Amino acid sequence: MERNSERVTRADVAKAAGVSETIVSYVVNNNRYVAKDKRQRVEEAIAALHYRPNNVARALKGKRSNQLLFIADQITNEYFSRIVSEMDKYAYEAGFLISLCANRNTPEFVSQVISRQYDGIIISSISFPEEYVRHFSKAGIPVLLFEHKKHDTLPENVATLASGLYSGARRGVNHLISRGKKNIIYIDRISRRGNVSGPSDLRLSGYLDELHDHGLEAGDGTVIAGCHTEEELTETVANYLRSHEYVDGMMGRNDMVACIAMQAAIGIGKRVPEDIGVVGFDNSSISQFCSPKLTTLEMQREEISRTVIDMMVQMIGGKMPENATFETKLIVREST
Repeated sequence: MERNSERVTRADVAKAAGVSETIVSYVVNNNRYVAKDKRQRVEEAIAALHYRPNNVARALKGKRSNQLLFIADQITNEYFSRIVSEMDKYAYEAGFLISLCANRNTPEFVSQVISRQYDGIIISSISFPEEYVRHFSKAGIPVLLFEHKKHDTLPENVATLASGLYSGARRGVNHLISRGKKNIIYIDRISRRGNVSGPSDLRLSGYLDELHDHGLEAGDGTVIAGCHTEEELTETVANYLRSHEYVDGMMGRNDMVACIAMQAAIGIGKRVPEDIGVVGFDNSSISQFCSPKLTTLEMQREEISRTVIDMMVQMIGGKMPENATFETKLIVREST
């Protein structure tokens, strides 16, 4: 099947889509306006035929783009900017440049990425569909996937890296329990689209599993999710704590939401950590400068970044590396 996909031509795509080869060229290169219906037909034909623009020609010339692409959900997030900075250092030493791109969950986005002929793609996204990961894999592009959620099945030529999200969430909840906290709620991400984390999400499942193992079942409403803005999260947490005075712990998906939730608790008269303990995730700058200073989980950014580039270099060279797993470090501060 893979050998056949390499012989697919632009003419084959044009015939399948019912358009001219020129239109196919415009869509592939994204350098001219193409009517929406025609563009959709071309993109569907490209996906169905597993067409790879210029792939054979590139292989014959023995050339690479020396470009890696890092796809993330929130490129303004401090965690992503810091880890990309680390990866850029190791990538440059290996002869590659790395670009950061915000995730866009559309077939057109996938098609554009494939057409740009990156040597490898790194994905750190909770919402990027597995179907699109398979498209990259079928196009012959090495893919390294940061594990943010449990996956069903991935192509054999897609490598994964676990940065410690599941075990870190468990460690954070366990720390709160060790401080005598027994009614712990989870603060999910802020999403402009109102997205909420599902049961396959590693941080959320770590929170739930650690409570379960301590005999502290999470009841209805113990996960605060679906907030669109910082102000909405502040109000939601404050209202929840007013109506659930027994809550004595909060586990944040990241430091930002943990700090917002902590300030909301203080705003209604709660003492931190006496009345309520708070743990964040990522060890970002805000965790050190908010008041009280935030207890948090820190990922091994430098080691992770070095490993990511090492794995990419192996995959580009035709060798499939072993999947990598890291653990987080608990940093205890004033909030617990």
